[in-house]
Amino acid sequence: MADNWKNLSRNREGQAESSWGGHGPPSLFLQLPSNQTLRLRGNKAADWGAAWEKTSEPPVDPQELIPEFVSGEEEEDSKPLKELPLSLGEKRKLRVLQEQAVSRLSGWELWHMEKRRALRRLRSQAGTVISYAEMWRSALHHIGGHFGTGIQSYFNFLRFLVLMNFVASLLVVGFVVAPNAAFENLHLNRTSQQNSSWVNATCLHYNPSPQGLVSYFSYIMDLLSGQGFMELTYMFYGYYQNSAVDFVGFSYNVPLAYLLTVLFYLLFCLAWIVRRSVYSLKRSLVSEDASLGSYSDKIFAGWDFGLMQEKMVQLRHKSIRYELRMDLEEAALRKHQAEQTTAQRVCLYALRGLINILVLGLLGASFYCIYRATDYSQWLLGRTDSPIKGQFFLELLVAYLPSIVITVANLIVPLISEGIVRLEKYPLSFEIKITLLRNVFLRIASLVVVLVSLWVQITCNGDPEKSECRNCGYNNQLNPCWETSVGQEMYKLMIFDLLIMLLVVILVEFPRKMLVTFLPSCPLLKLLGQQEFMVPSNVLDLVYGQTLCWTGALFCPLLPVLNTVKYIAVFYLKKLTLFANCRPADRTFRASSSNFFFLLVLLLGLTISCIPALYSMFVMRPSKACGPFQGEPTMWNTVSSAISELPNTARVFLGFVGSLAFAVPLFLILSILMFYLKAWADSYSSVVKGLKGQLRLVGQDKLFLVKQISELSQ
Repeated sequence: MADNWKNLSRNREGQAESSWGGHGPPSLFLQLPSNQTLRLRGNKAADWGAAWEKTSEPPVDPQELIPEFVSGEEEEDSKPLKELPLSLGEKRKLRVLQEQAVSRLSGWELWHMEKRRALRRLRSQAGTVISYAEMWRSALHHIGGHFGTGIQSYFNFLRFLVLMNFVASLLVVGFVVAPNAAFENLHLNRTSQQNSSWVNATCLHYNPSPQGLVSYFSYIMDLLSGQGFMELTYMFYGYYQNSAVDFVGFSYNVPLAYLLTVLFYLLFCLAWIVRRSVYSLKRSLVSEDASLGSYSDKIFAGWDFGLMQEKMVQLRHKSIRYELRMDLEEAALRKHQAEQTTAQRVCLYALRGLINILVLGLLGASFYCIYRATDYSQWLLGRTDSPIKGQFFLELLVAYLPSIVITVANLIVPLISEGIVRLEKYPLSFEIKITLLRNVFLRIASLVVVLVSLWVQITCNGDPEKSECRNCGYNNQLNPCWETSVGQEMYKLMIFDLLIMLLVVILVEFPRKMLVTFLPSCPLLKLLGQQEFMVPSNVLDLVYGQTLCWTGALFCPLLPVLNTVKYIAVFYLKKLTLFANCRPADRTFRASSSNFFFLLVLLLGLTISCIPALYSMFVMRPSKACGPFQGEPTMWNTVSSAISELPNTARVFLGFVGSLAFAVPLFLILSILMFYLKAWADSYSSVVKGLKGQLRLVGQDKLFLVKQISELSQ
C-alpha cells in the first residue's frame, strides 16, 4: 500500500523535475521582487529556496489520509474523500487503500464505525428537514433565482422583521394580554393598588364610551382611529388596571408585568439586531474590500448562478457592465477632482453648501407642516364642541391629517433630493449613501416631530403651572388619558402606512405596468419605463414601520401583533408587485453591504424610539384616570415598590447592583475589555496589511515573470 503511493509520488516528482530540465528552481526565482525584499521583511517571509525544498518533499503516507474509524473525534473531523485536494486517479487509488484498511477491522470496530456514520447521516438529514421548515424558503429561492440576491436581501430582511415581531408578540400576549383576559374570564379578585384619595376629582374623569345612538360609520371611524370602543380593548394602555390578582397563593402584579414586558421586549430586539449586525458586518468587510482586485472580482466572481431566465441573465449582464462603468467613472471623477484648481474647488464646495441649505430648508418646512398638522388635529378632536363632530369624512380626514402630511413629505422631499444630489458631483457610491441618509433623517425626524408636538400639548409646553396643567400635572382637558392618545397616533400611522402601500400598488404600479405594456410608443412612457424595484427605499419603509411599532409598544401593547400581521401582508404584496409590475433597478446593491446598512438604520430607529419610552417611564407623570400606573408618581415607581417588598437579601443585592460600587468597577472592566479588543483588532489589521503587501508582491512577481517570458520569446 505504501509502495503504490511512493510510485505515484515518484511520477509526480519526475514530472516536476522534467519541467525544469532536471535541475532545481532556476535563478530566475531569486530575482523576483518578493525575494529581493526578504531582507526588509525579516522573519515574516520564507526564502524561495526553502519553499521549493518543502514542495519537493515526498507526500505523506496514505495511511494518514485514511480516517481513524476507531477514534470517534478524529472520524468526525475527517474530510470525505471527495473533498481531498487530489486528482481523480489518486482518489481511486486511495479508495482502494481505504477499503483494504476497512477489511482488516474487527467486528466491534466495524460496528462502531457504522454507528457513527449512521448518527452523522441522521444529523445531516435532521438539518435538511429543519432547513425545509424555514419560513418562506421556497419563495425566497424563487425570488433570488429570478431577480438575483440583491432583491432577495430585501425579502430576507422582511422575514427577519416578521420573526422578530412574532416572538415579541408571543412575549406581550403571554405576559400582558393573556393573563388579564384570563383573570377577567375567571372573575378573580383584584386588589387595587392606586391611591386616589389625594387626587383632584377632575383628573379622574375619563369615559371614552360613546353616548346615545351610535351609527355604523362611527364604528368604522373608531376602528380606523383607535377611538371610541377601541379605547376599551386590550389594544391600548388605558384599558389595563393598576391592580394585583391573587391566584393559588401567587400574586400577579399587572403594572409590574406590563412595564417589565415592554423593557424586555426592547432589550430583546436590541440583542437580536446587534447579533445580526455583527454577522452582516463580517460579511460586508470581506465582500466590500475593494483595495485589491476590484475589477477582477466583478468580472470573475460577480456572476449570480441562481438566475434561471434569459431576461434576468441579460439584466445581470447589464448590471455588471453598469458596475464596471460606474467604477471607471468614479475613478475618472476622483482623478478630475485631484486635478481641480483651488477656484474650482471653492465653487464646488459653495454649490454643495447651497444645496445642503436647500435640503435643510425643505426638511424644516416638512417638520413645521407635520407639527402644525398634529397640533391642529389634536385640538379639533379634543374639543367637545368641535365643528367636525358627526361628520364622518371630515372627522376621519382630521384624524389622519398628520399621517397624510408625513406621507406627502416622504414622497416629495426624496424626489427633490434625488434630483439635486447629482449637481453636487459626488461619486456614485457616496451619492447613494447621502441620499439614503437624507431620506432616513426625514422619516425618523418626522416621527420625532409628531412626538414633540404631542409632548407640547400634553405637558402644556413643559410648564405645569399653566391653567390647563395646574390640577393634574398634564393637560387633562385635551388628553384625559395621554398614554392612549400617543398609542392612537402610532396606531393611525401604522394603519395609514399599510393603506398607502396598498394604494401605491393598485393605483400607481399596476396601471403603469399596463400602460407600458399596451402603449409602448408613448414618449412619456418611454421616458418613465417600467417600474423599478428600489431595494433601499422599500427597506426604509420597513424601518419606518418598525420604528412606529417600537415607539408605540408602551402605549399600545398589541402593536407588535398588528405589525406582524402587517409585515406578512407586505411580504405577499411586494412579492406580487415584484413579479407582476416591477423590474430590478439598474443601480444595484451588494446583499452584504445593504444588509449591514439597513440593520444600522434599524438600530438607529430603535435608539430613537427608546427615548420617548424611557422618558415616559422615569420622568412624565402617568395619567390619573386610566392605565396600570394611575395614582403613581412615575411608572418606574412600580418597580421600586416591588423591590421594597422582596426579602432583605434580594433588596441588598439589587441595591448593590444599582449603586456606584457596582457601576464603577463594571465600567472599568468594560473599558479594559474594549481597549483589549481594540488592540486585538489592531493586531489583526497589521496582519491583514502584511498579507495585502505580500499579495501586491506576488502581483509584481507575475508582471516580472511575464516580462521575462516575453523577452525570452522574442
